[in-house]
Order: sequence, then structure tokens, then C-alpha cells
Amino acid sequence: MRHFFAAALLTTALLMSGCGQPSVPRPAGYFRIDLPEKSYVRYETPCAYSIEYPDYGKINLRPAVATDTCWMDLEFPSFRAKVHLTYFNLDGNLASLTEMSRELAYKHTIRADAIDERVWADDSARVYGILYDLKGNTASAVQFFVTDSTRHYLRGSLYFMAQPNEDSLMPVISFLREDIIHLIETLNWR
Repeated sequence: MRHFFAAALLTTALLMSGCGQPSVPRPAGYFRIDLPEKSYVRYETPCAYSIEYPDYGKINLRPAVATDTCWMDLEFPSFRAKVHLTYFNLDGNLASLTEMSRELAYKHTIRADAIDERVWADDSARVYGILYDLKGNTASAVQFFVTDSTRHYLRGSLYFMAQPNEDSLMPVISFLREDIIHLIETLNWR
């Protein structure tokens, strides 16, 4: 009888343990990203323009390779991201610089699902250009160029120091895209 009671108890325990939810594989999750409050700092660059950039970013000047260019990075260490900014003096080279910017943006078509262009035109500030939104797992998520079409030309591109994964980076891309737009809107040529 003891064996029967033990077998009945074991059978009941096995049957009851099988009544739970079936095991289902779950998708991998991503870390929560805390985004800071938007606040901007005015910066008079050593180039011929001034901008407002987020106070959670920092400017890193880079040595120029030519006398008519000025390079700097707007770094976001907490996001492992950089906006590379390159300034050119225009000297009859507007068409070639614009074509270069277009080629650099469309170089990502191999990995991009889409590239959206937003034309920029602010007559009062003399700021004209194009903002490129690159969708998909591209190395650069946002690129732009702006110019006054006579003397000044500024090109920028957002890069992350991480493997491109649009799903995990999208909150930060959207957040930094707003900062890039603010940078363009507050740009003043000198």
C-alpha cells in the first residue's frame, strides 16, 4: 500500500506541474535609455558660424586638413554617438560640395531601407540645405548639409560607436535628430 500511495502522490505531482503556461521563447530586450532634458548652449565656433548645441554634448575640435575647412565633432558620450561637422568656405564649389554630400548620404543605400530628404530653406537666416534621414541598419542615421549659397557650407553626419541596429538605437536617433534640427535652426553665419 505504501508503494501505491507513493506512486499516486508522484503521479498527482507530475500532472499538476504540467498545468502551467507553456514555455514560449521571448525576443531579446534592450536596455532602458534615460534621455536628458533638452537644454542648449550657444557656441561661437572658430569657423565662420555659431550654433546652439545640447548641454549634454561636448565639442571636440579636430585639426583641419586644408585652410578652407574647419572640422569638429559634437560628441554625446552617454549615447556613444558623434555628429561630425565639416565647414567649407565656398569658392565656386557649391555644386561639387552638394554632390559630395549627396553621394556620402546615398553611399548607405546598400544597408538603408529608405532615405528621406527634407529640404531646408530659411531666407531670414540665409540657411538652405537638405536633411537626410537614413532608415534601416545604416552606419549613419542622419546627415545634412546647409549653406548660404555664396560663402559658407556646413556638412554634418550622425554616427554611433556601436553596431548599427535601428530597433535598439531608434529612441536615441529620434532624440538626437531633434538636436540636429535645433542646431540647423540656430545656425548663424559670420
